[in-house]
Amino acid sequence: MTIFRFPLLVWLGIGILITSLGIRQSFGIFMTPISDYFHTGREFFSFAIALQNLLFGAFQPFVGMAADRWGPKRIIVAGAIAYALGLYLTSITTEPTMMFLSLGVLVGFGLSATSYVIVLGAVAKVVPAQHAAKAFGLTTAAGSFGMFAMIPGAQTLLSISDWQGAMQIFAVMCSFMVLFAFFIKTAKQDTHSAHPLQEDLQTLKGALKEAFSHRGYWLIHIGFFVCGFHVMFIATHLPSYLADKHISASTAAMALAYVGIFNIGGSYFWGAMADRYSKRYVMSALYLVRTAVISAFVVLPTTDMTAVIFGAAIGFCWLGTVPITSGLVRQIFGARYLSTLYGLVFFSHQLGSFLGAWAGGFIYDYYGSYDPIWWSAITLAFISALIHLPINDRPVPRLSMATA
Repeated sequence: MTIFRFPLLVWLGIGILITSLGIRQSFGIFMTPISDYFHTGREFFSFAIALQNLLFGAFQPFVGMAADRWGPKRIIVAGAIAYALGLYLTSITTEPTMMFLSLGVLVGFGLSATSYVIVLGAVAKVVPAQHAAKAFGLTTAAGSFGMFAMIPGAQTLLSISDWQGAMQIFAVMCSFMVLFAFFIKTAKQDTHSAHPLQEDLQTLKGALKEAFSHRGYWLIHIGFFVCGFHVMFIATHLPSYLADKHISASTAAMALAYVGIFNIGGSYFWGAMADRYSKRYVMSALYLVRTAVISAFVVLPTTDMTAVIFGAAIGFCWLGTVPITSGLVRQIFGARYLSTLYGLVFFSHQLGSFLGAWAGGFIYDYYGSYDPIWWSAITLAFISALIHLPINDRPVPRLSMATA
């Protein structure tokens, strides 16, 4: 199946992710202007973003269950409205603690209802299993294209206006997600046929019990925790880290944009590799690449050139974990409750995101340096490369018997 023959739902999901994740990945650009406006340290804004990511993950299992039961359309519309409201309230607040509600709670819920778990859960129901990881990779890459488009856009808006106006423009852009959601249609599960699949007959309680008793499922949780730690620390703190090294704001924005543009090809590449080779080995290889890239960036002198090269290199293995992780969950447990099971895994990802975003600011304010957190990121990447090797990625006996 070529990328041009994927169902319409895949392309609608791409449009939603470009908007949702593109806006989200630009928040690091706002750290300095918002911190200066409210006269707070970096930890304050870091905590608001960390809270957003924690709630993004905490809402995810429940949003996934709702999407499995009522379909993704209603969930995405509700999430887009909450997302827009959170951005608008952030732009008009005069009290910095209000950002915990607006940028934290409302945007956190909005992200949970408009991002990977909901979109990939819908895609899994319309794409054949043998092409799932490739479709997941293409859909994941959409978020990176949004990052490539939104971050320079945010930087441009900040240069000609103020951060409040940029937030309001982003709030208006959330209406695109509502428009895309209205065209989403997924086939209903047929549980009334003469020979329904065992997957269709499984209950939510049974699916949770099956997953929680599988050791590989917990190893997937740990690996995705590490991924969340990496991506949110880098997305939130890389511009400030580069500023400390006397690198211009435009170069920092370009480095983050390169993360997005190179992840477009990287996500599709890793997804295609996961369709062709063992997903656990592909994931291990990805984390080894990430270990080498971060190590080189920390050890080598920081210049305009190394900053941009780092953005491109880390972008290549940035969110390639998403199609492999979601593909592993589908391969082991099936597509019926993918939104729920992957939603729980994504909560672990967001716990890592919370720690990465908050700890980056805390360690900087305490030590006056980001070095300890960079070396922690390197260590975690190497550990994650190792823990994926023993995962048993064969379909559970229930699916094996159904296939036979």
